[in-house]
Amino acid sequence: MNKKIYDIAIIGGGPAGIFAAYYARMRKLNVALIESLPKLGGQPETLYAQKEIFDIAALPKVSGADLATSLIDQLHLLGCDEYLDTSVTDLKLDDGVWNISTSKESIVSKSIVIAIGNGAFKPRKLTFDYDPLLEENNLSYFVNNIEDFRNKDVAIAGGGDSAVDWAIHLNSVARSTSLIHRRNKYRAMESSVSDLNESNVEQLNPYIIKNVNFNQDDHDKINVTLKMIKSDEIKTITIDKLLVNYGFVSDSKILHDWNLDLEGPFIKVDREMETNLPNVFAIGDIITYPGKLQLIATAFAEGPIAVTKALRNMYPERDYFEHSTSLFKQ
Repeated sequence: MNKKIYDIAIIGGGPAGIFAAYYARMRKLNVALIESLPKLGGQPETLYAQKEIFDIAALPKVSGADLATSLIDQLHLLGCDEYLDTSVTDLKLDDGVWNISTSKESIVSKSIVIAIGNGAFKPRKLTFDYDPLLEENNLSYFVNNIEDFRNKDVAIAGGGDSAVDWAIHLNSVARSTSLIHRRNKYRAMESSVSDLNESNVEQLNPYIIKNVNFNQDDHDKINVTLKMIKSDEIKTITIDKLLVNYGFVSDSKILHDWNLDLEGPFIKVDREMETNLPNVFAIGDIITYPGKLQLIATAFAEGPIAVTKALRNMYPERDYFEHSTSLFKQ
Protein backbone atom coordinates (compact mmCIF):
# COMPACT_ATOMS: atom_id res chain seq x y z
CA MET A 1 0.00 0.00 0.00
CA ASN A 2 1.41 3.41 -0.96
CA LYS A 3 2.22 5.73 1.93
CA LYS A 4 0.32 9.01 1.99
CA ILE A 5 2.33 11.95 0.68
CA TYR A 6 1.38 15.30 2.21
CA ASP A 7 1.73 18.64 0.49
CA ILE A 8 2.95 20.29 3.69
CA ALA A 9 4.14 18.91 7.01
CA ILE A 10 4.18 21.53 9.74
CA ILE A 11 6.51 20.80 12.64
CA GLY A 12 5.22 22.55 15.75
CA GLY A 13 1.70 22.95 17.10
CA GLY A 14 1.93 26.40 18.67
CA PRO A 15 0.04 29.47 17.41
CA ALA A 16 2.24 29.90 14.32
CA GLY A 17 2.00 26.25 13.33
CA ILE A 18 -1.73 25.94 13.97
CA PHE A 19 -2.60 29.00 11.91
CA ALA A 20 -0.22 27.96 9.11
CA ALA A 21 -1.95 24.57 9.01
CA TYR A 22 -5.36 26.24 8.84
CA TYR A 23 -4.24 28.56 6.04
CA ALA A 24 -2.72 25.64 4.12
CA ARG A 25 -6.05 23.82 4.36
CA MET A 26 -7.75 26.94 3.04
CA ARG A 27 -5.45 26.61 0.03
CA LYS A 28 -6.72 23.03 -0.47
CA LEU A 29 -3.41 21.44 0.56
CA ASN A 30 -3.01 18.13 2.39
CA VAL A 31 -1.48 18.93 5.76
CA ALA A 32 0.24 17.01 8.54
CA LEU A 33 0.63 18.91 11.82
CA ILE A 34 3.30 17.39 14.08
CA GLU A 35 3.54 18.34 17.76
CA SER A 36 5.90 16.88 20.38
CA LEU A 37 3.50 17.60 23.25
CA PRO A 38 0.29 15.60 23.82
CA LYS A 39 -1.83 18.64 22.90
CA LEU A 40 -1.75 21.61 20.55
CA GLY A 41 -1.23 25.17 21.76
CA GLY A 42 2.51 25.59 22.28
CA GLN A 43 3.96 27.98 24.83
CA PRO A 44 0.82 30.13 25.32
CA GLU A 45 -1.17 27.02 26.23
CA THR A 46 1.56 25.24 28.20
CA LEU A 47 3.48 28.04 29.88
CA TYR A 48 1.23 31.12 29.77
CA ALA A 49 -2.24 29.61 29.95
CA GLN A 50 -3.69 32.39 32.10
CA LYS A 51 -1.46 35.25 31.02
CA GLU A 52 -3.19 37.90 28.93
CA ILE A 53 -1.80 38.58 25.45
CA PHE A 54 -2.26 42.00 23.89
CA ASP A 55 -0.77 41.80 20.36
CA ILE A 56 -3.52 39.79 18.61
CA ALA A 57 -5.42 41.84 16.02
CA ALA A 58 -9.10 42.49 16.87
CA LEU A 59 -8.71 41.06 20.39
CA PRO A 60 -8.03 43.72 23.04
CA LYS A 61 -6.69 40.94 25.26
CA VAL A 62 -6.83 37.15 25.35
CA SER A 63 -5.37 34.52 27.66
CA GLY A 64 -2.93 31.95 26.34
CA ALA A 65 -5.45 29.17 26.96
CA ASP A 66 -8.29 31.00 25.20
CA LEU A 67 -6.05 31.87 22.25
CA ALA A 68 -5.05 28.22 21.88
CA THR A 69 -8.69 27.08 22.08
CA SER A 70 -9.78 29.55 19.40
CA LEU A 71 -6.93 28.59 17.07
CA ILE A 72 -7.67 24.87 17.49
CA ASP A 73 -11.40 25.45 16.89
CA GLN A 74 -10.52 27.40 13.75
CA LEU A 75 -8.23 24.63 12.52
CA HIS A 76 -10.91 22.01 13.10
CA LEU A 77 -13.27 23.85 10.75
CA LEU A 78 -11.20 22.43 7.90
CA GLY A 79 -9.21 19.78 9.72
CA CYS A 80 -5.84 18.21 9.06
CA ASP A 81 -3.97 15.10 10.15
CA GLU A 82 -2.60 15.74 13.65
CA TYR A 83 0.37 13.80 14.99
CA LEU A 84 0.46 14.60 18.71
CA ASP A 85 3.04 13.44 21.25
CA THR A 86 5.29 12.94 18.23
CA SER A 87 8.86 14.26 18.07
CA VAL A 88 10.70 14.73 14.77
CA THR A 89 14.11 13.08 14.83
CA ASP A 90 15.41 13.41 11.28
CA LEU A 91 14.71 14.89 7.85
CA LYS A 92 15.91 13.32 4.60
CA LEU A 93 15.23 14.38 1.03
CA ASP A 94 14.52 11.40 -1.20
CA ASP A 95 13.55 11.73 -4.86
CA GLY A 96 12.06 15.20 -4.39
CA VAL A 97 10.04 14.49 -1.23
CA TRP A 98 10.95 14.74 2.42
CA ASN A 99 10.99 11.67 4.65
CA ILE A 100 10.34 12.86 8.19
CA SER A 101 11.43 10.40 10.87
CA THR A 102 9.58 10.75 14.16
CA SER A 103 9.40 9.04 17.52
CA LYS A 104 6.39 7.06 16.25
CA GLU A 105 6.38 6.70 12.48
CA SER A 106 7.72 8.21 9.29
CA ILE A 107 5.81 10.95 7.48
CA VAL A 108 6.32 11.86 3.83
CA SER A 109 5.75 15.38 2.55
CA LYS A 110 6.56 17.52 -0.47
CA SER A 111 7.37 20.52 1.72
CA ILE A 112 7.99 21.33 5.38
CA VAL A 113 7.24 24.33 7.58
CA ILE A 114 9.25 24.45 10.82
CA ALA A 115 7.31 26.29 13.53
CA ILE A 116 8.91 25.01 16.71
CA GLY A 117 8.99 28.33 18.57
CA ASN A 118 11.82 28.17 21.06
CA GLY A 119 12.22 24.46 20.52
CA ALA A 120 12.15 22.03 23.40
CA PHE A 121 11.74 24.88 25.85
CA LYS A 122 12.91 24.79 29.43
CA PRO A 123 12.86 27.70 31.86
CA ARG A 124 16.15 29.43 32.63
CA LYS A 125 16.49 28.61 36.31
CA LEU A 126 18.20 30.29 39.24
CA THR A 127 21.95 29.80 38.96
CA PHE A 128 22.55 28.67 42.56
CA ASP A 129 21.53 25.52 44.38
CA TYR A 130 18.35 25.59 46.44
CA ASP A 131 16.11 23.13 48.22
CA PRO A 132 14.11 21.34 45.47
CA LEU A 133 11.13 21.25 47.82
CA LEU A 134 10.74 24.99 47.16
CA GLU A 135 9.40 24.19 43.69
CA GLU A 136 6.50 22.25 45.17
CA ASN A 137 4.77 25.38 46.45
CA ASN A 138 6.84 28.56 46.76
CA LEU A 139 9.09 28.79 43.69
CA SER A 140 7.83 28.54 40.11
CA TYR A 141 8.98 29.38 36.60
CA PHE A 142 5.57 29.79 35.00
CA VAL A 143 1.98 30.23 36.12
CA ASN A 144 -0.34 27.23 35.95
CA ASN A 145 -3.19 28.82 37.87
CA ILE A 146 -3.37 32.49 38.77
CA GLU A 147 -5.49 31.60 41.80
CA ASP A 148 -2.37 30.12 43.40
CA PHE A 149 -1.17 33.72 43.86
CA ARG A 150 -4.38 35.21 45.22
CA ASN A 151 -3.94 37.07 48.52
CA LYS A 152 -0.25 36.11 48.61
CA ASP A 153 2.91 38.19 48.95
CA VAL A 154 4.50 37.67 45.54
CA ALA A 155 7.82 38.55 43.91
CA ILE A 156 8.61 38.24 40.22
CA ALA A 157 12.23 38.07 39.03
CA GLY A 158 13.13 39.32 35.55
CA GLY A 159 13.02 42.39 33.38
CA GLY A 160 11.56 41.30 30.06
CA ASP A 161 8.03 41.45 28.68
CA SER A 162 6.90 38.33 30.51
CA ALA A 163 8.19 39.43 33.91
CA VAL A 164 6.73 42.93 33.63
CA ASP A 165 3.39 41.67 32.34
CA TRP A 166 3.13 39.07 35.10
CA ALA A 167 3.97 41.65 37.75
CA ILE A 168 1.08 43.82 36.56
CA HIS A 169 -1.29 40.87 36.12
CA LEU A 170 -0.56 39.16 39.45
CA ASN A 171 -0.79 42.47 41.24
CA SER A 172 -4.54 42.37 40.60
CA VAL A 173 -4.91 39.27 42.81
CA ALA A 174 -1.89 39.28 45.13
CA ARG A 175 -1.74 40.92 48.55
CA SER A 176 1.56 42.55 47.58
CA THR A 177 3.74 42.36 44.48
CA SER A 178 7.43 43.06 43.94
CA LEU A 179 9.48 42.99 40.74
CA ILE A 180 13.19 42.15 41.04
CA HIS A 181 15.48 43.15 38.17
CA ARG A 182 19.22 43.52 37.86
CA ARG A 183 18.94 46.76 35.86
CA ASN A 184 17.04 50.01 36.25
CA LYS A 185 15.74 49.72 32.69
CA TYR A 186 13.37 46.98 31.56
CA ARG A 187 13.46 45.03 28.29
CA ALA A 188 9.71 45.25 27.81
CA MET A 189 7.09 47.04 25.72
CA GLU A 190 6.89 50.74 26.52
CA SER A 191 3.17 50.50 27.29
CA SER A 192 3.78 47.69 29.79
CA VAL A 193 6.55 49.64 31.52
CA SER A 194 4.23 52.64 31.71
CA ASP A 195 1.52 50.48 33.30
CA LEU A 196 4.08 49.11 35.73
CA ASN A 197 5.18 52.60 36.77
CA GLU A 198 1.58 53.63 37.36
CA SER A 199 0.89 50.56 39.52
CA ASN A 200 1.77 49.95 43.17
CA VAL A 201 4.16 47.11 42.29
CA GLU A 202 7.35 47.55 44.31
CA GLN A 203 10.31 47.75 41.93
CA LEU A 204 13.48 46.31 43.44
CA ASN A 205 16.20 47.56 41.10
CA PRO A 206 19.02 46.95 40.53
CA TYR A 207 19.17 43.72 42.53
CA ILE A 208 20.05 40.10 41.85
CA ILE A 209 18.83 37.08 43.82
CA LYS A 210 21.62 35.47 45.83
CA ASN A 211 19.68 32.93 47.84
CA VAL A 212 16.22 31.48 48.46
CA ASN A 213 15.29 29.38 51.48
CA PHE A 214 12.38 28.52 53.72
CA ASN A 215 11.54 31.00 56.45
CA GLN A 216 12.48 29.43 59.78
CA ASP A 217 9.48 30.91 61.62
CA ASP A 218 6.88 30.15 58.97
CA HIS A 219 7.65 27.32 56.56
CA ASP A 220 4.82 28.42 54.28
CA LYS A 221 6.92 31.48 53.44
CA ILE A 222 10.35 31.91 51.91
CA ASN A 223 13.21 34.36 52.40
CA VAL A 224 14.71 35.81 49.24
CA THR A 225 18.15 37.36 49.69
CA LEU A 226 18.95 40.18 47.26
CA LYS A 227 22.24 41.90 46.49
CA MET A 228 22.39 45.34 44.92
CA ILE A 229 24.46 45.49 41.73
CA LYS A 230 27.90 47.09 42.23
CA SER A 231 27.29 47.39 45.94
CA ASP A 232 27.68 45.35 49.12
CA GLU A 233 24.10 46.13 50.12
CA ILE A 234 22.12 43.01 51.04
CA LYS A 235 18.32 43.01 51.36
CA THR A 236 16.04 40.15 52.40
CA ILE A 237 12.35 39.97 51.61
CA THR A 238 9.89 37.43 53.04
CA ILE A 239 7.19 36.32 50.64
CA ASP A 240 4.82 33.46 49.83
CA LYS A 241 5.59 33.02 46.14
CA LEU A 242 8.58 33.66 43.87
CA LEU A 243 7.98 33.59 40.11
CA VAL A 244 11.23 33.52 38.13
CA ASN A 245 10.93 34.84 34.56
CA TYR A 246 14.48 34.72 33.22
CA GLY A 247 13.32 33.39 29.87
CA PHE A 248 13.69 29.96 28.39
CA VAL A 249 16.52 27.95 26.89
CA SER A 250 16.16 25.56 24.00
CA ASP A 251 18.38 23.00 22.36
CA SER A 252 19.03 23.83 18.72
CA LYS A 253 21.34 20.84 18.19
CA ILE A 254 18.75 19.04 16.09
CA LEU A 255 18.61 22.03 13.73
CA HIS A 256 22.34 21.60 13.12
CA ASP A 257 21.72 17.92 12.44
CA TRP A 258 19.18 18.93 9.79
CA ASN A 259 21.89 21.03 8.04
CA LEU A 260 19.91 24.26 8.32
CA ASP A 261 21.71 27.59 8.09
CA LEU A 262 21.55 29.13 11.55
CA GLU A 263 22.35 32.46 13.12
CA GLY A 264 22.91 31.60 16.75
CA PRO A 265 19.89 29.49 17.81
CA PHE A 266 17.70 30.87 14.99
CA ILE A 267 17.01 29.56 11.50
CA LYS A 268 17.91 32.03 8.77
CA VAL A 269 15.13 32.57 6.23
CA ASP A 270 14.56 34.88 3.27
CA ARG A 271 11.60 37.20 2.79
CA GLU A 272 9.41 34.27 1.71
CA MET A 273 10.36 32.23 4.80
CA GLU A 274 12.52 29.80 2.79
CA THR A 275 15.50 28.16 4.45
CA ASN A 276 18.62 26.92 2.66
CA LEU A 277 16.96 23.52 2.16
CA PRO A 278 14.64 22.95 -0.84
CA ASN A 279 10.96 23.36 0.03
CA VAL A 280 11.73 23.73 3.72
CA PHE A 281 10.35 26.88 5.35
CA ALA A 282 10.41 28.22 8.89
CA ILE A 283 8.21 30.69 10.77
CA GLY A 284 7.68 32.13 14.24
CA ASP A 285 10.09 32.58 17.12
CA ILE A 286 12.65 30.12 15.72
CA ILE A 287 13.55 32.29 12.71
CA THR A 288 15.58 35.40 12.03
CA TYR A 289 15.66 37.88 9.16
CA PRO A 290 16.27 41.64 8.96
CA GLY A 291 13.55 43.41 10.94
CA LYS A 292 12.18 40.24 12.56
CA LEU A 293 9.88 40.88 15.54
CA GLN A 294 9.23 38.17 18.12
CA LEU A 295 5.47 38.65 18.18
CA ILE A 296 2.60 36.23 17.69
CA ALA A 297 1.11 38.80 15.31
CA THR A 298 4.21 38.57 13.13
CA ALA A 299 4.16 34.77 13.17
CA PHE A 300 0.55 34.76 11.98
CA ALA A 301 1.66 36.66 8.86
CA GLU A 302 4.71 34.48 8.25
CA GLY A 303 2.63 31.29 7.95
CA PRO A 304 0.61 32.38 4.89
CA ILE A 305 3.80 33.71 3.27
CA ALA A 306 5.50 30.33 3.70
CA VAL A 307 2.45 28.35 2.58
CA THR A 308 1.96 30.51 -0.51
CA LYS A 309 5.60 30.11 -1.56
CA ALA A 310 5.40 26.35 -0.99
CA LEU A 311 2.24 26.28 -3.13
CA ARG A 312 4.01 28.15 -5.92
CA ASN A 313 6.92 25.73 -5.80
CA MET A 314 4.75 22.59 -5.81
CA TYR A 315 1.94 23.68 -8.11
CA PRO A 316 3.11 26.60 -10.29
CA GLU A 317 0.06 26.20 -12.52
CA ARG A 318 -2.37 27.10 -9.73
CA ASP A 319 -3.82 30.57 -9.35
CA TYR A 320 -2.59 31.65 -5.92
CA PHE A 321 -3.83 35.24 -6.10
CA GLU A 322 -7.01 34.58 -4.18
CA HIS A 323 -8.65 36.35 -1.27
CA SER A 324 -9.66 34.48 1.86
CA THR A 325 -13.34 35.06 1.11
CA SER A 326 -13.03 32.91 -2.02
CA LEU A 327 -10.69 30.35 -0.47
CA PHE A 328 -12.91 29.27 2.42
CA LYS A 329 -16.14 27.57 1.40
CA GLN A 330 -17.95 25.63 4.13
